[in-house]
Parts: sequence; C-alpha cells; structure tokens
Amino acid sequence: MEFIVSGFLKALVLLTSGDSETYSAIFATLRVTTASMAASLLLGIPLGFLLGHHDFPGKRQVRIVVDTLLSLPTVFVGLMVYAFISSRGPFGGMGLLFTLPGIAIGQAILALPIVISLVATATQTTDSNLRTTLISLGAARRDLLLTSLWETRHGIITAVLVAYGRVMTEVGISMMVGGNIKWHTRTITTAIALETNKGLFAMGIALGLVLLLIAFSVTLGVTFLRRRS
Repeated sequence: MEFIVSGFLKALVLLTSGDSETYSAIFATLRVTTASMAASLLLGIPLGFLLGHHDFPGKRQVRIVVDTLLSLPTVFVGLMVYAFISSRGPFGGMGLLFTLPGIAIGQAILALPIVISLVATATQTTDSNLRTTLISLGAARRDLLLTSLWETRHGIITAVLVAYGRVMTEVGISMMVGGNIKWHTRTITTAIALETNKGLFAMGIALGLVLLLIAFSVTLGVTFLRRRS
C-alpha cells in the first residue's frame, strides 16, 4: 500500500513541476487523437447518415460489416497499418512508420466504424414523417439535409464520445505503428505500459490521472452540448 501512496505523491510532483517527459507523452496523445477524430468524423458522419437515411441494394450486408468492425482488435489494425506503411508496403515511401500521423491513420480506422454505426442508428430512429413534412413545407435539398442532421445531433454527440474514448485508450496501434519512441511517438497509454513494466509507478499514475481528466473533460463537454441543444 505504501508504494501506491508514494506513487500518487510522486505523480503529483511530476504534473505540477511540468516534467518534460510526462508532458511530451500528453501532447503527443492530444495531437494524434485530435487528428484521428477529425478524420473519422469527416468521413463517418456523412457515411453514417447515408447508411441510415437511404435504401440501396446490399444495405443490410453493409450494416452487418460495419457493426462487426465495432469490435475490431486494435492489434489487428496496428498490424495491417504497419504492413501498408512499412518499407515493404505499398505506402512505405511516404515515411509514415513510427510517426504520429501513422498512429493517427490507424486510430481513424479504429474510430470510423463506431461513428458510422452510431450515426446510422441515430438517423434510422428519427421520425419517419420528417422528410415528408419538410418537403411539403417546400424545404430545399440543403435544408432537408441540415435539418435531418440536426435531428440526429444527440446520436452524433454519442458517436463522438464513444469513438474518442476508444481512440484515447488504445495501446496496440500506438505501440506497433508508433514504436513508443521517447520524445517522438510515445503516447499516454504506451508510456503507462512501459513505465509500469519498468517498476516506475509514479509516471504511470501521473499519466493515468491525466487520462482520467481528459475523459472527464470530454464527458463534461458532451453533457453541456446536450443540455444546450
């Protein structure tokens, strides 16, 4: 019990003193998760809306595939991204291996099915008479799209929260694609795993507290947006 208390005390010292190694992992995590979430939302929201709003041949099969990908193992995503961007892969010349953009690509792939599935579900649960009512009122196609998206806003916010939590806490992609390079690609989760294996609990606890703080902040922000909307 003593080493746990000592670890928490040292963790507070690391955070309050601005330890460069600790904050390097924090900033790397924020940069890579922001990039991956931006990419997954830009692609996932329109695709999820189309999947939930329109009928087309093979829609049921597509939905099954998307829902299956919700449980995609992070190590498998990391393996596939590694294979594609390594020196022997088709995108090896782009220099993405062991970089933050490489990690962001893998995390975007991980988050994309979550966004698509939850947005599609939210779109399907909207009032079926909404489209007919808007058309009867003379709404243009642009107004029809924006109003439909507004009606699914709570589902979109939920998708953002769930996808962000999945991306923020993953380890496999960051470890395999990023290489856990100190001062460069080491993220919060990979740093926690490494420092704990080394027996250095203070930094692991410090980064864990930051991870909890980020999760709390995101949840608080989502709750505020829901109340405002």
